[in-house]
Amino acid sequence: MVPAFNEAGQIGAVVRRALVHLPVLVVDDGSTDATAAEGEEAGASVLIQRPNQGKGAALRAGFRWALERGFDAVVTLDGDGQHDPASIPAFLTARTVAGDALVIGCRDFRRMPVSRRLANSVGGRAFSWAVGRDIPDNQSGYRLIDRRLMVALLASRETGFAFEVEMITTCIRGGWPMAWVPIGTIYGAESSHIRPLPHLVSFVRVVREARRTVRLPLP
Repeated sequence: MVPAFNEAGQIGAVVRRALVHLPVLVVDDGSTDATAAEGEEAGASVLIQRPNQGKGAALRAGFRWALERGFDAVVTLDGDGQHDPASIPAFLTARTVAGDALVIGCRDFRRMPVSRRLANSVGGRAFSWAVGRDIPDNQSGYRLIDRRLMVALLASRETGFAFEVEMITTCIRGGWPMAWVPIGTIYGAESSHIRPLPHLVSFVRVVREARRTVRLPLP
């Protein structure tokens, strides 16, 4: 499943490479370019939501689509080409071996641009403190989410990127297993859709909620 906003020019290649491993759904989150058309032309099913509602809303729309069609799990990756679809089998293997409800692609922060490395490192430490356990990467969008977690997340009201952080707290509250797999992250000339200040406010709110509701002793 590929949530996408204005990713014409990249989405086709992402879809074609992902189709080697799994059927693909593109959730076009109110794009004003040819994202939907290019995704469909490349072989994906396309779900369009109008107007733009945010990544969290796009993911939940994709979850509903997958649940209605009986899928047991979805793998989510970004439409801008930063996630290598060749890593998809690693997520499937992790779930098969341990029955994990949530498998998160763990990035090497040392390979990130400095500003992103700092934001992810600080945010990661804050979130790990909040839940009382080590969370190596809480904001990677490359994930496997199984059916039980998808169902639980349909009640969320998070519309933006903070939804992916809330996903982890929901998994912890459910007592479901999580795993991480190492992934490469490809940085090019793409621009981020994250708006720094609103994202920071949402992240702090989610961290505070995690601290209040799911903090557990360190294993």
